[in-house]
Amino acid sequence: MKAVLIQSAEESPVAFCYQMNNSCPRMVHPLGIQLVIYLACAVGMLITVLGNLFVVFAVSYFKVLHTPTNFLLLSLALADMLLGLLVLPLSTVRSVESCWFFGDFLCRLHTYLDTLFCLTSIFHLCFISIDRHCAICDPLLYPSKFTVRMALKYILAGWGVPAVYTAFFLYTDVVERGLSQWLEEMPCVGSCQLLFNKFWGWLNFPAFFVPCLIMIGVYVKIFVVATRQAQQISTLRKSLAGAVKRERKAAKTLGIAVGIYLLCWLPFTIDTMVESLLHFITPPLVFDIFIWFAYFNSACNPIIYVFSYRWFRKALKLTLSQEIFSPQTPTVDLYQE
Repeated sequence: MKAVLIQSAEESPVAFCYQMNNSCPRMVHPLGIQLVIYLACAVGMLITVLGNLFVVFAVSYFKVLHTPTNFLLLSLALADMLLGLLVLPLSTVRSVESCWFFGDFLCRLHTYLDTLFCLTSIFHLCFISIDRHCAICDPLLYPSKFTVRMALKYILAGWGVPAVYTAFFLYTDVVERGLSQWLEEMPCVGSCQLLFNKFWGWLNFPAFFVPCLIMIGVYVKIFVVATRQAQQISTLRKSLAGAVKRERKAAKTLGIAVGIYLLCWLPFTIDTMVESLLHFITPPLVFDIFIWFAYFNSACNPIIYVFSYRWFRKALKLTLSQEIFSPQTPTVDLYQE
């Protein structure tokens, strides 16, 4: 529906989402700004989808990449890719138009998928940090402790726990009962229950910070052990020293990924918790900026891999040069210098 303008004697025209009394107010952007925002969001979605799609393809296609750690990376990339495909398009429309035109069912489904993919990402990063901890701190037992079977268990937990956790709060009346007073005070048609979504972010506060605290603690221990190993590495044989260096580089790369995740998600997570105690005073524009800053994290991991992993760059080169159509390509050793 077209927004209706209501003119008052003392105020400038105010735009609303729908032609009804309880319609939400609409933030009207100039056409030029709308086009710029749509273009920026489209570029972000394209990078997110294509980058993570290539990670999924590379790990699946090249046999040398069929390792427990890389299977976790594949599952993480899948969650980020689905976020770009299924969540970001509708989030873009809602952010630019500041209205929700797709009904209550899609609003609830959109919120479910948004929360599911985001929580799945952080669970996978937590499991990957545990994997790196085992590889660095206990390298002799690592191959027997962290197997493909164990990685599959982590992947199942990384998807299953967020799915159940999100469905419990979103598809039961727990949240509605807790929000009943606020929802009665601020009924608004066309917001995709913005108040509900903000409180939903507050519900995810423990699901965000508990894995984050685990990851921080694990990487502190990895750093201490890696520093000690660096002092002893000159006494190791060349082949073993190379293996240790590769594990340390992988841990460093994934540590950067965790750090960027925290940087992207902390503003939104803290805001959703604090403002629930301050009657939701965050302006819609600022809230949208926090959300998209968090979404931006899903496009970061493939970019990190390009600059950090030689095997990723080699796989990308083979793909772009169309050498993947050769029957020998899946068995290429991407780690070979």
